[in-house]
Amino acid sequence: MSNGIASIPLTISPGAPARPVAPRTKMLLEAPILPTLLRLSAPNVLNLLAIVGMVTFDAIFVGRLGPDALAGVSLVFPWVMFMQHAAASGMGGGVSSAIARALGSGQRDLANALASHALALAVILAAITSAFMLLCGPALYQLMGGQGAVLAVALAYSNVVFSGVFAIWALNILANVVRGTGNMEFPAYVMIGCVLAHVVLSPMLIFGWGPLPALGPAGPGWGLIVSFGVGSIVLIAYLRTSTSLVALGLRGITVQWKLFSEILKVGVPGMLNVGITNLSVVILTGIAVHLGQETAIGYAMGARLEYILIPLAFGFGTAIVSMVGTNLGAKQFQRARQAAWTGGVTVALACGSIGMLFALLPQAWMGLFSEDQEVVRAGCLYLRIVGPIYAFYGLGMALYFATQGLGRVQATVAANGVRLAVSACGGALAVFWLGSGPGGFFMAIAAGFLVYAGLTAYALLRLLSPAKAVSKP
Repeated sequence: MSNGIASIPLTISPGAPARPVAPRTKMLLEAPILPTLLRLSAPNVLNLLAIVGMVTFDAIFVGRLGPDALAGVSLVFPWVMFMQHAAASGMGGGVSSAIARALGSGQRDLANALASHALALAVILAAITSAFMLLCGPALYQLMGGQGAVLAVALAYSNVVFSGVFAIWALNILANVVRGTGNMEFPAYVMIGCVLAHVVLSPMLIFGWGPLPALGPAGPGWGLIVSFGVGSIVLIAYLRTSTSLVALGLRGITVQWKLFSEILKVGVPGMLNVGITNLSVVILTGIAVHLGQETAIGYAMGARLEYILIPLAFGFGTAIVSMVGTNLGAKQFQRARQAAWTGGVTVALACGSIGMLFALLPQAWMGLFSEDQEVVRAGCLYLRIVGPIYAFYGLGMALYFATQGLGRVQATVAANGVRLAVSACGGALAVFWLGSGPGGFFMAIAAGFLVYAGLTAYALLRLLSPAKAVSKP
């Protein structure tokens, strides 16, 4: 890994005395691994559960405006969530990894410079996202079936969100700057505060309250942008206090492409990884349609459980990035290796427990979504076959975050692509050639998760092999 963060030339004096290691960094470098991992992960999991709650409340509020309003907002929602995930675990993972490796190597000035470059990236990515969605959004929503009143609602919501999209990018990028220092609590509290503010503000803006006009479907868009915008300001203020381990400079910053590239080399593949994960359910649902509408719906409702596993893995994953990256920067290769595998096993056990629970009691999950017997039967079959394999999915996701901490994610992103290919090609083979029905299709999906775990484990073994560690500069 000769292109690691230590290779970046610094603009600080090489003769400057080394600063004492901050207590939080010392914890990442020396404290027992499993208790530290659990301690760091808890706020992140709570934070992500709050976001799930926000999504649920939004649907309830908008649903009161009628089916057209709910359908219109639903057209935009996948794009908003994709951007949220891309900012948080995609580009945000690149930011957190770079900050952690800089601090682990004792280069706090580099970490400060990276924080400023991360904020600049948030501005650039927000501008690109806003321009694309404002120009192309109408065509995209029409391709998704939006017409008439539904399309009008979609545009009313979309135009607000994507005009103020900087708030979403900035909140997630800056939260990952703080997470890179090992501080998981403060960004989690800020995010939870943003979610609670959104839940309070959105219905006031949707239906009107006091001096606030009734904005209808645009209301939750304004609620999101205002609450996340305030959260971004809070994070900027925190990063400019003496309490923060990293100082965010806003003036006199020398732009260095190598600092951008240090973030982008992890962030860009991370965004691709988010795209692959979101695309997989879309493609597999398209194949399932050929088994009948009830089977397709049953699969989609069963697979919705994976949208709980992904935030769970992210909650642990951000802690894994910080622990692995900090120890790598400090050249504690054995501890980085132990942190990666400890995180992998922990997430595998957590996801596997949830999967096994609903494999044994599938109707408890499916009963939340449908009373149609054919839909429930298909969903239950999916959970019985795939549920026990969720441990391997969890392992693969956790090890992906470990490679984010190493700054080398290409192999694990490719592994996620192979997972999609195995599941989609195997599923198509089962449906169109072998005629093995839903059971064969679901087994192909399970095989994809098994392959994903195997490939990510192999990638991490190679990246953290003793020979590679010894050869690092």
